[in-house]
Amino acid sequence: METQTQKSVAAKNKNLDIIIRIVTVIALLFAFLVGIKVLGSSFKLMGGGFAKGLISVTSNPILGLFSGMFATVLIQSSSVTTSLIVGLVASGALPLTGAIPMIMGANLGTSVTNSLVSLGYIKNQKHFRDAFAAATVHDFFNILTVAVLLPIELATGYLEKTAVYMSNMLYGSVSGFKFSSPIKAAIKPVAGGVKSFVTETLGISGTASGVALAIISALIIITALTMIVKTMKVVVESNKGEIVNNLLSKNGYLAILFGTLLTISVQSSSITTSLLVPMAGAGVLSLRSILPVTIGANIGTTTTALLAALAGNATGLAIALVHFLFNVSGMLLWYVHPKMRNVPLILCEKLADMTLRNRAHGILYITGVFFIFPLIITALL
Repeated sequence: METQTQKSVAAKNKNLDIIIRIVTVIALLFAFLVGIKVLGSSFKLMGGGFAKGLISVTSNPILGLFSGMFATVLIQSSSVTTSLIVGLVASGALPLTGAIPMIMGANLGTSVTNSLVSLGYIKNQKHFRDAFAAATVHDFFNILTVAVLLPIELATGYLEKTAVYMSNMLYGSVSGFKFSSPIKAAIKPVAGGVKSFVTETLGISGTASGVALAIISALIIITALTMIVKTMKVVVESNKGEIVNNLLSKNGYLAILFGTLLTISVQSSSITTSLLVPMAGAGVLSLRSILPVTIGANIGTTTTALLAALAGNATGLAIALVHFLFNVSGMLLWYVHPKMRNVPLILCEKLADMTLRNRAHGILYITGVFFIFPLIITALL
């Protein structure tokens, strides 16, 4: 009887913990949206010079691509990068066309986390090869997707055109009725209070007030997303066994859905994909089962930008939809056809074999692809 009582208490405590985490996440999401709204106000206060500087950088798509990648590598979160980009586009400081390569770059930058995690196995010859191969699945999927879609986008603008069309359908007027977002109505007074605190209470004006608001908004966004990740990470890590069973017992498309939902719940594709690395190193998961989960993680991470768009306008929603369409297009390219899904798998296996023979190849790959090569190209441009 005592054992049964203990189990009942444990179950109640677990349910209470889940409820507390859900309420916490909702509060953090509200703070996140306030941060996005404040960010838009900060760029308007900075004036036209700041906007012109951004436009000059993003007029070159390669520079835009690498700036998005570098920002994500430094922040170690594509969610933060894409949210900031949404805020920039919604405020009019960044043109939609110029922001698209930056969104693609954010996808590239987030994959470095997995490769760094795999280096933890560098002294273990038995497990290192599988762990490194698993980590670079994310890398090669993103690199291949950018290599194909960036030229197509520059030539046709299909991502931008599709996203703008969808945004116009989803945002604003529907059958003559002007939709007023209750979320925007809720965050507006709070964001206005933050702005008033800087401009009136602190007495900061002009460009300085814009800079102060940008710093405050960045701190709010980063803190909110970091706390969401920490809040949900505990739940994910306590259910690793269930995650493995789900991955191994379902088909590829359900694995994509699983990766998507898992990433939405933790608001971090890095957690989802990095969780797969030690499993692969231990021989629990194969590369073929890791690929669809990685694709799902890419799709799931686009929800952060879509959430950020709730605090903006139709243009902000359009760039968030570009992020979503880009990752869905990547899935259609490299997963739907069985032969095409072999391409990233073969590449990561060959690189893992090279790295196994000489560990320096792995370090050279990470520093070369994510730092040296982009810096050289940027300097030449």
